[in-house]
Parts: sequence; structure tokens; C-alpha cells
Amino acid sequence: MLLYHTGFDEIPVPDLRRGRPNADFGQGFYLSDDPAFSERWATEKAGSKTFVNRYALETDGLRIKRFERSKDWFDYIFSNRRSKPDTFKDYDVIIGPIANDTLYNTFGILTSGVLDDAVALELLLLGPAYTQVVLKTERAKAALRFLGTATLGHDLLEANKTRMAAEEAAFQKQFAARLGSLLGEMEASI
Repeated sequence: MLLYHTGFDEIPVPDLRRGRPNADFGQGFYLSDDPAFSERWATEKAGSKTFVNRYALETDGLRIKRFERSKDWFDYIFSNRRSKPDTFKDYDVIIGPIANDTLYNTFGILTSGVLDDAVALELLLLGPAYTQVVLKTERAKAALRFLGTATLGHDLLEANKTRMAAEEAAFQKQFAARLGSLLGEMEASI
């Protein structure tokens, strides 16, 4: 499996503890299997180059958990975002959809008691589904082979920033419309 990680460093040997413990799939090294998507998330930083690190992951013998957008996916992310113990810590690799950028808002609304789990899950199903691949164990790290890096130029990064802003604006509009509709439905049923 070919994988990509974008950032300001060349990373021939990833650090599994570098990622946040309260990220979607808990602590680990986050990658994408889509090179175009990986490039689109890239940003610029003064005095730094932006790299796309390329890897090959040999999956034979690895314990892999795959998620689709579902209640199990929702529950796992919700648990990780609240820094609960990782229920899938025994898996070497976790693969599944990235939760959209409104995740913190959705979970904030959920924990306030305004929305129930089913409504929050419906909101998280909006927008495009992009896949993330997370290495969780040293065994997975040992199965990862560094293939090299590519440097992303300013023009590409600017074009991607414009594209991402447009996608985010469209998503926010869709999210706000559906949230308003759901709240109206909830109010009508009271």
C-alpha cells in the first residue's frame, strides 16, 4: 500500500507518539493513501519547505481495523476526542474516514445535550469522505518503507489553499442548512 504524509520535515523514520492522543483514531502516525489529497492539505511556513513523504506499507501479518462512516466509527472518534482509553490499541493500523472539520463543533453540540448521537452522526456523514491510515504500533512502523520525498512549490500550495477554502465554505453551508433542518425537526416534535 502506497502512503503519503505531508509536512515541513522529511520523515524517513516516523515517530508514533508525534500525533495527538485525542486525534480521530488516537495517537499514531497519520498518512493518506491519496497523494492528491495529501498535497491539498499542505500548508506553507516561512523559512520551511513543504514535503510530501512517500512510503510503502507491507500489510501482510498486520492487524488492521477498517472503518466506514458508521456508528462504530463515530463512537471511536468521539471516545478518542474525549481522551478516553483507546479501544483499538491492539491494532497495528487503523484505516477509515477523516472526520470533517466541524467535528469539534458537532461533538461540542452533542456533549451539551442539544443533539443526540444519531443526529450528530448524520451531521458527520455530510461532505466528502477522505481516508486516513494510522500506524499505531512499532510492528506497523517496521512494515513501513520510506520511498523519498517531493517538495511542493508555492504556486501549488496557493492553488490548493484556494481550493480547500472553497470546499470548506461549501461544506459549512451544507452543514449549517442540515443542522438548521434537524433542529427545526427536533423543535417540531416537542
